[in-house]
Amino acid sequence: MKVVCSADEYILYKEDSPIGRGVLHGELLSELTVSPAWRGRGYGSYLLKEILRLNGGFTPAAATTFRVPVPEPDNAAAWALAEKYGFRVREGMLCRRRVPDLTAVELTHRFLTQMLSPGGLYLDATCGNGHDTLFLCQLAGADGQVIGMDIQDTAVQSTNRLLADSGMAGIGRAVQCDHRELLRYAPPDSADCVMFNFGWLPGADHTVHSTAEGSLAALKAGLTALRPGGVLSAVLYSGKIIGSTEKEAALAFFRSLPLTDYTVLICEFGNWDATAPLPCFVIRKIQ
Repeated sequence: MKVVCSADEYILYKEDSPIGRGVLHGELLSELTVSPAWRGRGYGSYLLKEILRLNGGFTPAAATTFRVPVPEPDNAAAWALAEKYGFRVREGMLCRRRVPDLTAVELTHRFLTQMLSPGGLYLDATCGNGHDTLFLCQLAGADGQVIGMDIQDTAVQSTNRLLADSGMAGIGRAVQCDHRELLRYAPPDSADCVMFNFGWLPGADHTVHSTAEGSLAALKAGLTALRPGGVLSAVLYSGKIIGSTEKEAALAFFRSLPLTDYTVLICEFGNWDATAPLPCFVIRKIQ
């Protein structure tokens, strides 16, 4: 059994015989049918699931919307299928909406978007492949400045390439630098945001990763660079490869910060595994 797509048409084959058909125009699934001889056996469900899957409907990082005409009230099979795949009646149509899963990085982006304004100096102290640096460029805007840094030249090149391809090279750039030395690029009390995403370079050797010693020194430098009212963010990791030493050291450091100077948020996902990424935020108070 397979589904073959041609333009907007999806054909369900059982062996070599077409037994079902769906038509998807943008968000609108205008037709979903199965040959009468094959109805009631789950083929319609399989066809709908494949159409959704092929168009990102089950991708955790994708936002998707699908719409279908409302079936007749007595079409129990159609209503059951709609219920199974999360369609609800909205504005005269059956609608299935999925928003991206809330990850630690996405939560960090949303928090910083709410807390910070365009302009100013933004640091991505662990730029990796550049996606956080690009986000900071979009947040900083044309009047802002973003500096990404990474100890690995591969990460620096990837980040600068992404910024250039995205039209952000005038706002941000990446430099090869140990994050412990970030004060070379941001004097004390100058940065609106200092962002850390610890761990390893995505797609690279996982045995090369940040460590407790280096990360603690970098966090202290980041707080020194932070201006009053600024925000330091850090996503912490633990697990089989990197252990939990770095994460525990960073948490102990955050919890030791004086309340008179900082507000510290540690945002645990309560129903995730204990080794799940942990987003943390430090807001420097304005005295």
